Amino acid sequence: MNLMGIDVGTSSIKTAIFNEKLEMLKTSNIDYLIEAHDNFVEFDAEKYWEMVKTEIDNLDIKVDALAIDTQCETLILTDEEGNPVRKAIVWLDNRAIEESSEIEDYFGRQLVYEITGQPEITATWPACKLLWVKKNEPEVWAKTKKIFLIEDYLLFKLTGKFVTEKTLQSSTIYFDINKSIWWKGMLDYIGIKPSMLPTLLDSGKYVGDYNGIKIVTGAMDQVSGAIGAGVVKKGIISEMTGTTMAIFSLCDSIPPFSKDSIVPCHYNYDGKYCLLAWSSTAGMALKWFRNAVCENFSFKELDELADKIAPGSDGLTFLPHLCGSTMPKYNPQARGSFTGLTPEHTRGHFVRSIMEAIACTLKENLDYLDLNVHEIRAMGGASKSKVWCQMKADLTKKKLVTLKNNETACLGGAILAGVGTGVFKSVESVLNLIQTEHVYEPNKDVDYTPCYENYLKMDGILNIKL
Repeated sequence: MNLMGIDVGTSSIKTAIFNEKLEMLKTSNIDYLIEAHDNFVEFDAEKYWEMVKTEIDNLDIKVDALAIDTQCETLILTDEEGNPVRKAIVWLDNRAIEESSEIEDYFGRQLVYEITGQPEITATWPACKLLWVKKNEPEVWAKTKKIFLIEDYLLFKLTGKFVTEKTLQSSTIYFDINKSIWWKGMLDYIGIKPSMLPTLLDSGKYVGDYNGIKIVTGAMDQVSGAIGAGVVKKGIISEMTGTTMAIFSLCDSIPPFSKDSIVPCHYNYDGKYCLLAWSSTAGMALKWFRNAVCENFSFKELDELADKIAPGSDGLTFLPHLCGSTMPKYNPQARGSFTGLTPEHTRGHFVRSIMEAIACTLKENLDYLDLNVHEIRAMGGASKSKVWCQMKADLTKKKLVTLKNNETACLGGAILAGVGTGVFKSVESVLNLIQTEHVYEPNKDVDYTPCYENYLKMDGILNIKL
């Protein structure tokens, strides 16, 4: 059997087809633009379906089953027949600032966290957006009979079934991740009837058929990516360094509430939980430096420059807060900086100090989460840099492993499609089929302690709220 994973991102849709050995047979990508104006970010909801339908209908390889992963918070409101009554409100949308404050004042952060796993009530959460629509677009609210997130909407278009899966609903703040049910208190506050919400299913469950292809519930993008990376048992985490950095780790229960923590706890595919930490700037910092200062250099050439510099960059320290800092210190006012400059510092020092700063960010988050980790699975564009990967292994003192297949979210979807159709017994049963590429062991002869301590010192001095 051939299995397909579809990854619906913020600005692109990736698809990949795998055989039962999880060997990738084909991949494709569609880019698209979302509409952004001030705090409003929208997209024509029907275009999500049109793009996915085109990909499926034009397949030149037989596909037996598929699953879809998507971003969490993009909201699609429809009438009873599933026709959108307004444009989709994309997850990045921040129009509901007033409503988020209203919900926080009424429920309090602690109660929301203990029920939903979300330590903050932000304007991006669907509960806040729904309250905004109810207050500001009463004519739209009156027409709204079904409330979808993207995966739900695509499942409905493919099968006619009004269903969802639980990992996707974690950050709606109207899903109780302890009891795996809708949170009645939040629904009542907003004014949502239970009939407006889809039936809750687990990931990897058969839903229906589309043109002879079995359709299976997938998982939110980060969970699907973790499955595709083989991060399905404790002691292994994933880190993805792309534009930003995302860190995914498993946990058996929701950590106790802390008013100082903004690390969310999500429902995981196996009925347990996972923690998601992130930084607002990672690979973006190196890309910025290349575009601004080294525009004639390739990333491979930047690697070569960095590799010639000693660990610690001879005292040059970079703070990567080009877009503020998020975790473990939330400060949107923070800004990037280089400190410790001397006449001896070269272009290579700057490059290496940027890479070291992102590695320090990884270690800082691991220390903050206090995880018992023995292996890091690295994904994203930075995983192609051997210099950067070794740096992360040395600085965290953890084994770091890269993967042969970088489309881990699509692979995770394909695995869930296989589970839902009986091709695989379970997610865990296919771990041996997920192929790793390079293994980076920590170099015992390299001491990054002074570098890390200097990073924390400079961050303590400069990363302050004004």
